Amino acid sequence: MITDQIIHLVSQHWAPLVLALTLGWLVRNRYHNGLNKYPGPFLASITDLWRFIDVYGRRAQYTHINLHRKHGSVVRLGPNVLSFSDPEALKVIYGLNKGFVKSNFYIVQQSVANGHALPSLFSTTDNDFHQQFRRSVNSAFAMSQLIQYEPFVDSTMKLFLEQTKRLYIDNPETCDFSRWLQFYAFDVIGEITYSKRHGFVEKNEDIDGIVGYLGNLFLYVAPIGQIPILDKLLLKNPIYLKLSQWGLIDSTFPVARFARARMAERMPEIVLGSAEKPSPLPTAEKLPSAVQKTQLLQTPDLLSKFMAARDARPDFMTEKLVQTMAVSMAFAGSETTAISLSAVFYYLLKNPRALARLQEELDDAGRRGVFSDYELGTVTWHEAQGLPYLDACVKEAFRLHPAPGLHLERIVPEGGVEIAGEFVKVGTIVGCSPWVVHRNESVFGNEVDEYRPERWLVDEKVAAGEKGDKEEVARVKLMNSSLLHFGMGSRTCIGKNISLLEMYKLVPTMLRRFEVSCGFWTFSRKGMIY
Repeated sequence: MITDQIIHLVSQHWAPLVLALTLGWLVRNRYHNGLNKYPGPFLASITDLWRFIDVYGRRAQYTHINLHRKHGSVVRLGPNVLSFSDPEALKVIYGLNKGFVKSNFYIVQQSVANGHALPSLFSTTDNDFHQQFRRSVNSAFAMSQLIQYEPFVDSTMKLFLEQTKRLYIDNPETCDFSRWLQFYAFDVIGEITYSKRHGFVEKNEDIDGIVGYLGNLFLYVAPIGQIPILDKLLLKNPIYLKLSQWGLIDSTFPVARFARARMAERMPEIVLGSAEKPSPLPTAEKLPSAVQKTQLLQTPDLLSKFMAARDARPDFMTEKLVQTMAVSMAFAGSETTAISLSAVFYYLLKNPRALARLQEELDDAGRRGVFSDYELGTVTWHEAQGLPYLDACVKEAFRLHPAPGLHLERIVPEGGVEIAGEFVKVGTIVGCSPWVVHRNESVFGNEVDEYRPERWLVDEKVAAGEKGDKEEVARVKLMNSSLLHFGMGSRTCIGKNISLLEMYKLVPTMLRRFEVSCGFWTFSRKGMIY
């Protein structure tokens, strides 16, 4: 029979057949969508394993910078992946109503609870779902709401200052400041979301191991996201998830369990009434009364606003989505802020001249009576807006060390698109890396690898006669519009205003209260004087 002959032939010549199929697959990758005309590593053009290995080495952002400096504004990073460095590409790839959708890289980052993935505002690849979801909760994150959240930040910041003084002043052991800042960011987002700190700063410990878990999770999603199908074999294995849905195992991500436990402390009836298998939570007798529920909903925290969104749009904003938002706040609401805060202090410490100038600006503002708090040294959001050199220091840290380390992937829509003068076919994954774009000399000027906050100061440059007034204002406006650290367009990070609130308060407050050096912290009485 023919079937027997085919089986016999394959069994006799399986090795050359496998080799031929592999070579055919590699050749197909090399010439996929006509991308062979773009420069880049040869291995990257035939297999995504190149990207996987590069990202696994935790230095991919520098690989991307070097590749663009070598090859120009368009670089091929994979069989179906192009990276752009031209700021003009930002308007097309991330512009409103352009039809681009996020790639499967983001699905890898979805948390799992009770065997089900939780698409969030950040990780969903469905633009329609994202649009409805964002419309439901957008008002909670508006700049106008910051005044309601500032007391929550002040509460945590006060404890943070006290604990910094108690634990680290004159302590011969240096402070792991990045970790300490992450504790601060977690507790702030806890207060803003649930009106209750998680306890990181108070206990000076990684509550439930969540910080360590998130670190390991990011080390997983970054390389696995380069070959998303691997996630189906690992954390989101269908068999594993189905067993979890049946209650035989628990596949819930610790970050989801963490957020759910915090929600239960704040609004236990939400969790008890959900479809998820409940953990040990408060009993029904301990649920809030009708009066208590009204008081809780009137609390100006994020959870109350998510609940109000559920009441306003019950057809869409389900209790599951309320929980998804809570998970998102625990997941993304602290990590990026902590990274950015660490970057600000890192560059200030590496550049004593910039640190001295910022301290001089704070001293001068204090002498002029700008600050209202002369006891603890805290700085309000409004007061921080009048400190131009602080603003320049923060933006320069955003520029040099943006939280996203990889290019922000999108899929070219039907019909193909022209991006920065290049026509790219449908289905191609395209994107820009903040690390690459932020070092574009045509936008940010010379010495793009140097920390130079002065590049953001319009008045100073105009006074020095470097540029004409209008030209320099336009240049700084272009720099601002090219920053990609919070994303861009409709998928801009919804919590960026809260992150900015935390940063613009903590940085000047710490520098008013303490003198800082690379080796140790010392208590400063300057903040108590002016």
